[in-house]
Amino acid sequence: MTITELETQYAPDRRNTNSYKWDAMGGKFGRDNLLPLWVADMDFRAPECVEKAFREMVDFGVYGYFVPPKSYSDAIVSWEARRHGYPIQPEWLRYTCGVVPGIYWLTSILTAPDDACMILTPSYYPFMEAIKNTGRRLICSELVNRDGHYTIDAEKFERDLIEHQVKLFVLCSPHNPTGRVWTPDELRTMLEACKRHGIYVISDEIHQDILMPGQIHHPAATVGDYNDKLVILSAASKTFNIAGLKNSFAIIPNEDIRRRFDQYVLSIQATKGGTFGYAAVQAVYNHGEPWLEAVLEVIWDNFVYLRDTFAKEVPFAQVTPLEGTYLAWVDLKAYLTSAELQPFVQESCGLAVDYGSWFFPSERAGDTHIRLNLATPRANIRQAVDQLVRELKKKSN
Repeated sequence: MTITELETQYAPDRRNTNSYKWDAMGGKFGRDNLLPLWVADMDFRAPECVEKAFREMVDFGVYGYFVPPKSYSDAIVSWEARRHGYPIQPEWLRYTCGVVPGIYWLTSILTAPDDACMILTPSYYPFMEAIKNTGRRLICSELVNRDGHYTIDAEKFERDLIEHQVKLFVLCSPHNPTGRVWTPDELRTMLEACKRHGIYVISDEIHQDILMPGQIHHPAATVGDYNDKLVILSAASKTFNIAGLKNSFAIIPNEDIRRRFDQYVLSIQATKGGTFGYAAVQAVYNHGEPWLEAVLEVIWDNFVYLRDTFAKEVPFAQVTPLEGTYLAWVDLKAYLTSAELQPFVQESCGLAVDYGSWFFPSERAGDTHIRLNLATPRANIRQAVDQLVRELKKKSN
């Protein structure tokens, strides 16, 4: 599939389709006529193999109780081995209705109320909500920002674990919102520290397939011996734009954690998902790669346009290098104060974005980042970038 085919055949108008990203802006931003670059889903139709799988089910016409077939877990096992060099066993797999619900469930399973759970900030904000909403103590260990490139301070990371008596570390790999693809050494630094202190690790790897040129994703379990305390959460949802089907998975190598997980989901009656979700995941993992390669080209092309245009026209804006995810992280502090940011982006530029303040704890004020969703036709990104540049140049004149 070519980029042109993707943008012409697979980019429908999502307005008035009950799209959260396009149709819920009024409630979130106070206006419904913005260009939405906020929610992390794509503006492309899912691969044709999904429609084919659905047509076969619709033609059959019976939607009764469903047993997930072996071919479903086989597709996941094959994908992880083929794309990421991770040899998992089928019996390690467990269903979740989304990666975020999986974090809620596992936080409840692996920790007790008021236990300390740590994340790296800036952080995907549902992580913070999951920890607080399950009655745990949120500990934020801030990444080191060196001119837009984010790294880990190994000594501070371990000191935070010890000082706060952390019981659970929630890792995001690749990292949202900074777009970092962690190196094996960085992963080992974090995981070894957790291992030394008996800390459980949940690794959210939902963006594992969204990799920019030259980048390699290393599943957390492949860089050392961490299986006794590690659970990986992932899904086809971000990769193939099927998040609404609520079908994600946990990889749980440790038998005791699997037993505790099974007891928990049985207690809340959340052991299985909907029939169509299983069919879609199996279809995309077996047949969706050509579609994915075209999408990755669009994402990279969009990022290059953003990066290069800003470098030329508004060079003091800090565009973080994109290694993974389809989310650009941009700091406008050279042009705007935090108080000016929201009215500037929404009223002057007509955009709906995620604001940097959302990715830090509430007590940390004054952030001037925006997060832009690049998984959209190139015309949308060109419009957004050009509007931002035009208005920023007005501000600086």
